[in-house]
Amino acid sequence: MLGARIVALAMFLAAFCFAGEPNLPEVKAPWMKGERLTFSLGWGILTAGSATLEVKPIADGKTEFLTFATGNKTINKIYPVYDTVYTRVRNKGLMTEVFRKRLHEGTFHNTSVIRFDRKGEKAWLSDTVFTDMKTRKTKRSADTVVAIQGEEHSIMSAFYLVRTLPLTVGDTSRFSAVSGKKRYELKVLVHGKETVKSVLGNVPCIKVEPVLDGDGIFNSKGRIFIWLTDDERRIPVLMECEIALGSIKAKLLEVK
Repeated sequence: MLGARIVALAMFLAAFCFAGEPNLPEVKAPWMKGERLTFSLGWGILTAGSATLEVKPIADGKTEFLTFATGNKTINKIYPVYDTVYTRVRNKGLMTEVFRKRLHEGTFHNTSVIRFDRKGEKAWLSDTVFTDMKTRKTKRSADTVVAIQGEEHSIMSAFYLVRTLPLTVGDTSRFSAVSGKKRYELKVLVHGKETVKSVLGNVPCIKVEPVLDGDGIFNSKGRIFIWLTDDERRIPVLMECEIALGSIKAKLLEVK
């Protein structure tokens, strides 16, 4: 579905594993003090909608990551899209405590929740599809327990962790992620450096690509590329996802 691809693209699937959670360093990237990125979402020559990615520091050494994607007025009249993702993490290693995704795309309504039990080495996943959101009538629902090693990330915390990596051209980083009903293994390829024209001007960027071994959010049906600024901020100025009918692009509009 277009909406699901948009949210997936805006967030970027990846995950980074650290050795020994108690010794994880506190992430002190510039955006940890708060950040809001706004993107335009385009399909071919058409502007399909917009998306925001936001970082909100909270108490007790924790941070919230929030993502929202929607179609524009024309798209929403034909096929309404209102997708949100919420993640709460600990600042040390950006370890996810809870991940929540809500998709409203046309007549499709889905709520997914993942809660991480680090000590118990389990991730508790709940997924529900509704036939009617007003009455909360359920079409199907499933609860799953996935064995983890205690250090996995959700797709949101993974995206921000990747922004902290050295990203040396030619390197391949191997990761793990919990999404859907499984624990996935994936890798991130660092393709090279390019200058990208953006709202920030012509900026030097690093082009990366997540590649998933298996059938997860990002599968073999389309490649995904992300251009991050080549500085300590690692701002995603452009994201592109290949689909059967062309590609979806997320272009940075504003940074706060």
